[in-house]
Order: sequence, then C-alpha cells, then structure tokens
Amino acid sequence: MSNLSASVAVQAPMRPFGSSTANLSDGIVTAAHLLLPDLERGRCIDAVVLRGAMEHAFGGSDAAGAWDWKTAYDACEAATVLFMRKFGPVIRARAGSPAAELSMLGKIAALLPSHTRRSEESQALQQFSTPLALGFVVASAAAITPADLVLEPSAGTGLLAIFAELAGSGLVLNELAETRVALLGRLFPSAATTRYDAAHIHDHLGDVVRPSVVLMNPPFSAAAHVDGAVADAALRHVASALARVAEGGRLVAITGASFSLDHPSWREAFVRLQERGRVAFSAAVDGRVYARHGTTVETRLFVPTGANGPEILAGLIERYPIARIADRVAA
Repeated sequence: MSNLSASVAVQAPMRPFGSSTANLSDGIVTAAHLLLPDLERGRCIDAVVLRGAMEHAFGGSDAAGAWDWKTAYDACEAATVLFMRKFGPVIRARAGSPAAELSMLGKIAALLPSHTRRSEESQALQQFSTPLALGFVVASAAAITPADLVLEPSAGTGLLAIFAELAGSGLVLNELAETRVALLGRLFPSAATTRYDAAHIHDHLGDVVRPSVVLMNPPFSAAAHVDGAVADAALRHVASALARVAEGGRLVAITGASFSLDHPSWREAFVRLQERGRVAFSAAVDGRVYARHGTTVETRLFVPTGANGPEILAGLIERYPIARIADRVAA
C-alpha cells in the first residue's frame, strides 16, 4: 500500500456510488481530491495509487464494475485542474518566462499515468483531452485578460478552461458527454455550462453569449450520432465557433495536422472561413505531445480570428513566440 493509499484508508471511508451521472461526477471529484496531495508533493500517480483512490471514491473495484479506467483518467485530469487552480499563479510567478513555465508544467504532467485504456464513449467522441503544456500554449496564443468572456465548446474535463480561469476571464463551457458536463459543473461552479453538439454551437447559444475568446480542441473526425469517420468534423466545429466570436475577438483551436491552408482538400473551406476571419497563425505540433493521453497523432495550433484579430495577435506572437513554444512542447 502506498503512502497515499494508507492515508486515504484512514481519512476517506469507502462509500458506494451508483451509475447515475451525478454519482459518477461526485466520485470523480472525490478521487481527484484524494490524488491532489500526490501532485502537491511531486509524487508520481501510478496504477496502484490511482486504483486506491478510485476504490475509496467509488466504494468498489474496477473488476466489480464500480468504475473503469477512463473514469480514472478523468479523475487524474480533475486533480490537475484542482492543482492548477491552487498553484498556477505561483508557477507563473516563479517561472518568469513562457519557456520556463512550459517546462514546469511538463514536470507536473509527467507525474500522471499514461492513458492506456479507453472506453467506447471516449473512442466514439474522440475524447483526447488537451495535454497540460499544450493547453498553456493555446491560452497564451489567446492572450486572455479579465475583460474577456471565454467559450470552450468541447470543454472535456476543463484542462483548457482552467487557464482561462487563471487569467481572470468569464467562462462559458459546453460539453456533449453527460458525465463530463456534470464534472465541469462541480469543477467550475461559477461558469455557465451547457450540453450541446459543439459542431452547431452557434445555433444553440443565446444571442447574449458573445465570447471575445474561443478555446477549442474539437473532435478531428467524429460527429455526434454518426457512425464512422467524418472528414470535415473539425471544420464544422471551427466554423460554428468562429461565427459566435464577438467582433474583434480571437479563436485558438487544436486540430489535426492536415487541417492546413496548404492542404488541397481544405482550400475551399479556408476560403469560406476567411469570410469571417483571417488566419493569423498556424503551426504543426509533434504527435509526441499527446503520447501520455493515448495517441501520437500530429496536431495543429490554428488561430483564425475576427476582423480585428490579426492586429491583436501581431503583438501577442511577438511577446509569446508560439512557434518556438510549440517546438519546446514537442521536445
């Protein structure tokens, strides 16, 4: 039994959780709080520690069907959100530069287990959460301020949203997966949370919701209620979110590497996108960035923006050399 497991056995009596959405999200948050001390002490969360936290949170084992490993990985990500909320400002103050902060975030992410097992839902919805370091890069590209309202259309477990919160912005979170919506409500109780298909987010949100910033990591080739690959899935998500951005706002997306201005298959799509906003920045990101999240697919940091966005981002890219930071993420 690890040190964490021993302390958990004393402090957190086992209690049964049912399979309802509320109970699942409660269990995930409980497990996250049990894992948080390990992150605070710089201890690796291995399978033994993670299993102990999950068994105490859910009142049973994975073999007995009380929880599965995808839920356990969600608990690790929720613990990361809690850790960043507590220590994010200190990390930034001590780092002193984006490159140094990126390095510190990489060390935190290395304490978490690799995602080696996936659920049917995670496969169908392509639930690959944003790695912590890449989330930092995305948030840096958006230059979020306390004056902003940030929308994340596919918010997952909140690994992008926490950077917006740390910047002091308002938050609007959307997520299609039922358990993750409930989890977001627990992790970000002051944020507005909705459950829509983000491929049509502009059609669903009310007129008063006009974000100045959109952060997004949409499915690359999966669509809700559609079997098989959907080649333009990411395009649908980006186009709908871009239509929702307030005038002069900015959008930063993680897409598949092939979603590029230079790719012949996407030429007409980019012509249509630029009716709404010019592409201010695009750079491929090495697939190794996602290795601990269960894939090595290459991605792209993609920044289309509203009418005044390129002028806003010109100074940003000068202050935060995003291409160089992305290279550091892939190192």
